[in-house]
Amino acid sequence: MQSFSSFCRSLGAMRQAANTMLPSHSPAATHQLPTSARRSTRPAPPPPCPRAGAAPAPESLLPGCLRAESLPRHVAVVMDGNARWARARGLPSAAGHEAGRRALEETVRLSRAWGIRALTAFAFSNENWSRPKVEVDFLMRLFERVIHDSVAEFLREGIRLRVIGDSSRLPVSLQKIAREAEETTRNNSQLDLTLAISYSGRRDIVQACRKLAQKVQSKALAAEDIDEALFADELETSCATNEFPYPDLLIRTSGELRLSNFLLWQSAYSELFFTNTLWPDFGEADYLEALCSFQSRDRRFGVRKL
Repeated sequence: MQSFSSFCRSLGAMRQAANTMLPSHSPAATHQLPTSARRSTRPAPPPPCPRAGAAPAPESLLPGCLRAESLPRHVAVVMDGNARWARARGLPSAAGHEAGRRALEETVRLSRAWGIRALTAFAFSNENWSRPKVEVDFLMRLFERVIHDSVAEFLREGIRLRVIGDSSRLPVSLQKIAREAEETTRNNSQLDLTLAISYSGRRDIVQACRKLAQKVQSKALAAEDIDEALFADELETSCATNEFPYPDLLIRTSGELRLSNFLLWQSAYSELFFTNTLWPDFGEADYLEALCSFQSRDRRFGVRKL
């Protein structure tokens, strides 16, 4: 029987061979950055109220290379490469974003099926507002349509939706649909799906500081009582992924080797996985490669094993 490490090597080789057959403007090789750090501490959240949703898939449905006990609980994804994917095919950027939507839907489906408990997707950064207005307007309509069309499936599959980011800059119609979807799915428990729209990791940290400063100013909190746990509770992801606030695995597509202002505090101890695959082409084999890489790493969190 093929060993786990041999399977991962074979899978990586298949992905590398497949990428050479697809047009791409990214580096030719997949680059992975293991990290070794101490896990942040947070007080244990209160037991969640029972939430509705379909039962999780049986372990027998997991691909052979995955071990249920060592899967990441929370996966974050920087979905990059839609426009490059479209340009390589002589298509408008809108076609790339539509293809990216399908890749996200597949990633959500696989996460739910394989027992990932939380998935956070970087859909639109605060810096993306500087893109051409026609592209921004298309993306806002796309987000609205995706959320509206997905609610029924989220209810069937037990998926809870949260949207984080600077909502004040979003169209009123998108704000309304996002709030309604969050309320409708709030009792689901099989997968916490967070869409980061108009999100900035730096802004998230700044707004958390402001909230704490206001509490100190109003005498509701002493400055010397502020610690990492209190700070983390003020971040936007605190409510969005209450049970698993920190990504265990952060994936970035398209060959870029940076976080691009995404979950800067939350990803301090995340394992990073960078792939040359453009987001619209990201599928089951790519996701498996990332998860296999995660499972092969020795996460010491700063502790030296004797």
